[in-house]
Amino acid sequence: MNVKQATSVRDLCTNCAYCKSAIKCPGELYCVACGACIEACPQSARIFIETEKEVEKYNLLIDGDIYTVLENQTILKVLESLGYKISSHSHDAQIYAPCKTGGCWSCAVLVNGELKPSCITPIEDGMEIVTDIDNITPMRIVSGFQGHHVGGVGTPKNIEITSPFGYIEVACFTSGCLYRCPTCQNWQVAYLSNSEALTPKVAARKLTEVRKQYRVNRMAISGGESTLNRKWLVSLVSNLKFLNPDSLARIHVDTNASILTPDYIDELVNAGLTDIGPDLKGNSVETFMKITNLKDQELAKRYFDTSWNAVKYILDNHYGKIFMGVGLPFNKEFMTLTELEEMGNKLANWEPDLQVTVLDYRPEFRAQHIERPSVHLMKNVKEILSSTGLTSVICQSIYGHIK
Repeated sequence: MNVKQATSVRDLCTNCAYCKSAIKCPGELYCVACGACIEACPQSARIFIETEKEVEKYNLLIDGDIYTVLENQTILKVLESLGYKISSHSHDAQIYAPCKTGGCWSCAVLVNGELKPSCITPIEDGMEIVTDIDNITPMRIVSGFQGHHVGGVGTPKNIEITSPFGYIEVACFTSGCLYRCPTCQNWQVAYLSNSEALTPKVAARKLTEVRKQYRVNRMAISGGESTLNRKWLVSLVSNLKFLNPDSLARIHVDTNASILTPDYIDELVNAGLTDIGPDLKGNSVETFMKITNLKDQELAKRYFDTSWNAVKYILDNHYGKIFMGVGLPFNKEFMTLTELEEMGNKLANWEPDLQVTVLDYRPEFRAQHIERPSVHLMKNVKEILSSTGLTSVICQSIYGHIK
């Protein structure tokens, strides 16, 4: 029968080997068409082809029942074919699978007693799968525990540097994202799946150790998209709070806010969150889809609305108790100055003193063709946003922050 298999397009491939080194893959001969390498290739040089192959039947024990299925599938695809409710946007589904590249582990199931991401894990004959993991400690791929000189969107601009090393905060980076932004600046992290997954307790201990090493008060979680694995993130924040009980400790999350519902926000704040930096990628769903490269308009609108609503909810219910800075992306390739001004007007109407950071989107990942905004243009951006009534505007530029 014909089966899908991922392969490289020779004329496009640059032999960067990211699909082999960073993607947890059984290899082309054993490809199960999970698509992770296709999503992650910076040259768009991976594609699916159909090939003729004799396919065996496997017997699987899933939640106590035996099923006979065809090989060359991921666990997630098998579960979906059996009628399990799979969702990219709702934690209420039986299997919540937002990234589908093996980084966030939101879709994890027990496989022969071991937690594994269902989206990229191939089925094997005789495999025992348990989907109910409510009582299992969550795990997620997180890396890059390091010091940061400038911080993120959710870092107050007037932070005093107390570290002798010149750092403002320390940070870690979670793998997995539900967007497919061509301009992704952290794509090596966002699509990383061939790395050790950590429990929240271990990740909190590592970030706390880095805080002590660099003598800072701020600890940031970024990504990828940090909020995807809700149980993991809430537990991480709670563990960081426990390990850092001093009044100077700040726990900071940078996020695209696409799934930050009010109850999720409340849960993070109650766990110990002190600072947050949501990004708002456009003032229209059309612009949002250009930036994120999402193709499903209904799903894109849901993410778009949730992100804007999250900012408003935090302003109405938590602003002042926690710090919030909002990020706005800008490049003339996907956003006009008029639309950026409209975003500024909306935010100024909600809260004029809200800190807003404009990120000058530059050639990265699959958007090497775009031109980075000039310093002159970013100064113009600052003037436009300040004219809306916003009192705290920062603009990123090739020569540093324009404040």
